[in-house]
Amino acid sequence: MSARASRYVHGTDPIEQRRLSALNDLLNETSLRRMAPQPGERVLDVGAGLAQLTRAMARAAGVRALGIERSAEQIAEAMRQARAAGEEALIELRAGDALAMPLAAGEWGSFDLAHARFVLEHVADPPGVVTQMVRALKPGGRLVLEDDDHDVLRLHPEPPGFSAAWRAYMRTYEVAGNDPLIGRKLVQLIHDAGARPRRNDWLFFGGSAGEERFGALVENAARILEGARDAIVAAGGLPGAALDEAVQNLREWGKRPDASIWFARCWAEGVKPR
Repeated sequence: MSARASRYVHGTDPIEQRRLSALNDLLNETSLRRMAPQPGERVLDVGAGLAQLTRAMARAAGVRALGIERSAEQIAEAMRQARAAGEEALIELRAGDALAMPLAAGEWGSFDLAHARFVLEHVADPPGVVTQMVRALKPGGRLVLEDDDHDVLRLHPEPPGFSAAWRAYMRTYEVAGNDPLIGRKLVQLIHDAGARPRRNDWLFFGGSAGEERFGALVENAARILEGARDAIVAAGGLPGAALDEAVQNLREWGKRPDASIWFARCWAEGVKPR
């Protein structure tokens, strides 16, 4: 399937942008700690989105980071947030596609660190994206990929209707020409793109009743399903009424004193041969 056949399920409206901002608050610390940008490293962030993590990488490296993002709405909101934080000078955002990155001739092969998070699950040609990222790295440069394997999500005790709703959500990826299981394939993608796999890991993204952030985790899951409602119904995975009930049950479940979410995003690192 061509890259054009791929379609981003979630959209970029203000409600989704608020969800993504909150999600960054939950994710970025563990991403940054595992990635460990080094001082002076030249950073490329592919699919930068709202660029909160791009800015964090720039702060850690002490240099201006370059982010590639195809959505004009995301770039506009990212720059608004950067200006509000007084960090506009930390990043450069360029409009462009991950399969045809807008790099000048002299920029190819010049980056020390190329990173992508939650990008490969939304494109029809993940190998093509990773190949571009390797090409952008200098010899010895690091490639870091983070993405989901949606099949590993577990909620316990399970809210009524949630499994059916989550399977229907995963089906929207397939209908859109995307891969909801791409996380388990990251090391293979690194190898096939000509880089040398070096390590992989799980970055836990879960929690339980009693944790301060648990409510935010539950709300993120609920808003994912709500945001994909039209796509889920259109894909024939679940009637709208059943999905709405499942989301309501999820939010009620989040108030239980014994509720827990078990999920982890897949993380892998490779090195471009010298």
